[in-house]
Amino acid sequence: MLVVGSINSSNSNRLRELAEKRGINAYLVDGAEDIREEWLSGISAVGVTAGASAPEGLVQGVIERLRQSGGEIVEEVSGIPENIEFALPKELRITLANRS
Repeated sequence: MLVVGSINSSNSNRLRELAEKRGINAYLVDGAEDIREEWLSGISAVGVTAGASAPEGLVQGVIERLRQSGGEIVEEVSGIPENIEFALPKELRITLANRS
């Protein structure tokens, strides 16, 4: 499993940890240039996921790098739809309400 995201991202690190807890080798990469050939040796499938703030261009770069290394089939798997909404902190809501 390759997780595209910054080492400083708690979200990206959590994704890597979850894969490892399931017994899957997982690596956190900032981009395609971080992928090591030895990670791919003898592997028939590679999962790619990304932290919430990882730019789509970086993810596509990782996928392209895997294709260049012999990856033949790319399958996009949909996750569970999320509809979580976070409320603004009370102080901001009050400030915005006072401006109206």
